[in-house]
Amino acid sequence: MQSQQSVSAAPAAPSKTRPRLRWALLAAILLAAYGGVHTYISSPPPLYKNNYLQGDIGGSFFKWQWERLTQGLPKPPANGYHFPIVQSDARWLQANKEVSTATWIGHATVLVQMRGVNILTDPIWSERASPFNFMGPQRKVPPALSYAQLPHIDVVIISHNHYDHLDKETVLKLNEQQGGAPLFLVPLGIKKWMADIGITNVQELGWWDKTDVRGLAFNFVPVQHWSARSLNDRFQTLWGGWAVTTTDNAKTPLSFFFAGDTGYSRDFEDIGKRFAPFDLALLPIGAYAPRWFMKAQHVDPGEAVKIHQNVQARRSIGIHWGTFELTDESLDEPPKALEQELKKANIPAADFVALKHGEMLRF
Repeated sequence: MQSQQSVSAAPAAPSKTRPRLRWALLAAILLAAYGGVHTYISSPPPLYKNNYLQGDIGGSFFKWQWERLTQGLPKPPANGYHFPIVQSDARWLQANKEVSTATWIGHATVLVQMRGVNILTDPIWSERASPFNFMGPQRKVPPALSYAQLPHIDVVIISHNHYDHLDKETVLKLNEQQGGAPLFLVPLGIKKWMADIGITNVQELGWWDKTDVRGLAFNFVPVQHWSARSLNDRFQTLWGGWAVTTTDNAKTPLSFFFAGDTGYSRDFEDIGKRFAPFDLALLPIGAYAPRWFMKAQHVDPGEAVKIHQNVQARRSIGIHWGTFELTDESLDEPPKALEQELKKANIPAADFVALKHGEMLRF
């Protein structure tokens, strides 16, 4: 059950010490989140590479930051950062063992309840997507559920190690939940990072690897992206998406796909051939501008629609928007662009939705 009432998130108070020039300089420090500067930095040889990408993952990071500075990007959203937040029925979510649901908490964080298993995708509750608690992309909308409102989390799936997808403070908090730590399913190379911060209930997977948990098969699949958390560790850990299905002996099959972060590639045709159709897909629709820099690493809404088609999703939810101001489009632009792309593709709007923060979809 879910309340139909919603509240608006108050806009973050403007910082008196955060002029755009300071952000541009910070961005050079945080280049691990977005790429491009590796041309100027000595890094170890890549341990992993994309299947279909020809050439570099990005472009000139400094050119992008200069454009942002001189053009005053991103522009504030029309709603003045007052995004509605749906008040979910936390008690119902905590008790739910029967109904398959997906609740958008914000950014790429979704609570998926499937066959009595509670799953979190790329959880981040922190105020900033950054290695620093005083600088970096600041949250514009608070998490739609607090830690206390969550049901006991059984499995956390991580797509890659960028700061807006693998948040140290959040995974440590989840690891301490009452009733025991969740199982963390992570890409190759991240298990050591987890162990270094004291998290040991971890399983590491490569592309097309599978592990079974309580009647669900978690398949780690290739997407087009990259990894890094510092200046000299690019491509040293793997990245990917997750195809979660009921096991082969299930009487009534059910599945969902979580794409994580990705550019558009033939990987989604490959995923579709192996696992389609999906009952639900969680697909990124934000952080795509400017296209000359972001295209190889972040899909835009039109490309998200192509993924929806490639994996034959019955329903899709747009994620990775409306929470952190990461790139040049306004924070409220992705759902508007998605609406237009669905019309172009002649796909019913109900088949691919951009939920309000906290809104739940049954599948």
